[in-house]
Amino acid sequence: MASGVSQAKDLKVGLVVPLSGPFASTGQQMMNGVNLYVQEHGATVAGRKVVLIVKDDTGVSPAITKRQAQELLIKDEVDVLAGFGLTPGAFATAPLAEQTETPMVVMNAATSAITTKSDYITRTSTTLPQVAAPMATWAKDNGVQKVYVIVADYGPGHDAAAQFKKTFTAAGGEIIGEVHTPLTKPDFAPFLQKIKDAAPDALFLFIPNGDQGVAFAKGYKERGLDRAGIKLLATGDIATEDMIDAMGDSALGIITSYYYAQAHDSPENKAYVAAYAKAYPQVRPNMISVAGYDGMHLIYEALKKTGGDAGGEAFMAAVKGMSWMSPRGPVSIDPATRDIVQNVYIRKVERVDGVLQNVEFHTFEAVKDPEKE
Repeated sequence: MASGVSQAKDLKVGLVVPLSGPFASTGQQMMNGVNLYVQEHGATVAGRKVVLIVKDDTGVSPAITKRQAQELLIKDEVDVLAGFGLTPGAFATAPLAEQTETPMVVMNAATSAITTKSDYITRTSTTLPQVAAPMATWAKDNGVQKVYVIVADYGPGHDAAAQFKKTFTAAGGEIIGEVHTPLTKPDFAPFLQKIKDAAPDALFLFIPNGDQGVAFAKGYKERGLDRAGIKLLATGDIATEDMIDAMGDSALGIITSYYYAQAHDSPENKAYVAAYAKAYPQVRPNMISVAGYDGMHLIYEALKKTGGDAGGEAFMAAVKGMSWMSPRGPVSIDPATRDIVQNVYIRKVERVDGVLQNVEFHTFEAVKDPEKE
């Protein structure tokens, strides 16, 4: 139990997020979820006033992410680090969390190994293997025999490809090709032509959420891969709710596996979507907003358990095994890995009441990160 003196001190949460540059939408969604949670639950927890200190790391430079985190720890003396839009930045910051024994709540970066880099890291988003394995299982169970893999050339892409191939081939499927695309400003045309020429039953895709999904979906249709009978299977990053409107009809029929959809049918999600629409009328909520919202839930609930003590040991002990009902469905924190356990949904983009939505039609329940199993 923290003393009365430390309880009275502000609880400083330092958020390192991409608010400018190519992944600005990631940071914006994250902060929308974070701010919505604080708005709904008040700015005090366990007798401590919650103060959010936000730094923009632009998303693409791990050196900037690390520098911002250092500044938060040294200059601002934050109690908790949070945010982290992309894997390279989370990896760069992990040693700081370890050295200073500061809790670090990852709200997006999805390479499996991140939580292994410090005992003080937990995550409220997903790992790529966690969503790639269910997609591989579903594909094989539904008549897909030959797949061409296309992923962005960085940690999450490598994770997604490795897990999809492992699960799909173990089930008797065949991988007939694989390409890795540049992380920023990729030209998909030559890759799409290569895949079309190879004539697989489906392609499996991972690219980071944002504008790339729009470009890929349009290219897939323009090059006639759909007419050639090549199914587009992907992790949900390609079809986030804030991006599918820009895809228009190109998005129709895309099948993805993911942990959250705006159309998820539950009382908790209906309440979340309504509150989000009221707070941010121009933007649709996506999975990163929910990971930010749940990240704040985790911080608040840990503090309630510890009586306001945000020290690394007490905080992490409170986090392990924590479970709650999220807008995405039931979730818990695996005590062994500090990673999230959650349902993974297979969804298809359809028009619902005139709006493009990821409509869930199959659920894999309580999925752990298979990479750590």
